[in-house]
Amino acid sequence: MATKKTRMKSTAVAVAVPQSRSMCADDIRRIGDLQREHARVAAELNDQIAALTNAAEPVLAELSQRIAALQTGVQTWCEANRVTLLGEDDRNGKTANLVTGEVSWRVRPPSVSIRGTEAVLEALRRGGLERFIRTKEEPNKEAMLNEPSALAGVPGVSIVRGVEDFIITPFEAQTEVTA
Repeated sequence: MATKKTRMKSTAVAVAVPQSRSMCADDIRRIGDLQREHARVAAELNDQIAALTNAAEPVLAELSQRIAALQTGVQTWCEANRVTLLGEDDRNGKTANLVTGEVSWRVRPPSVSIRGTEAVLEALRRGGLERFIRTKEEPNKEAMLNEPSALAGVPGVSIVRGVEDFIITPFEAQTEVTA
């Protein structure tokens, strides 16, 4: 029996720390260069994807139409021959094996569709059907931020302050594309 390796390969990256202000400025310029190169490669990839999608779209659309037509025909025949396929009492199963594949009938579970939520809520209240209205309770974070001293002894609540993000923004010329 072969022994498995239990060691993971390190993916650590050596970090070069600039040693002066000019070296730091040079690294920021290189970050900008790399970001622009990344954007160029991503744009090139998207162009290739768009070209492939455009080339395949007519073929895929035609295949989808042919599939839909065949599915409609199969469903029509199966509906007309449902008793033959499933028997009189189709409680035993709603799937028929047709050698090259199966067809089946499934009843979807009940669902509720609501249009005009506010009107529905008002109608439920007027009809005394409040049991069908959900009330969601949750902590009000905005109010907590306004009164942090009142929460001093509440377990599970902490006010996070002073989190600082470090952002590098290389300078570059802005251009506009006009139509």
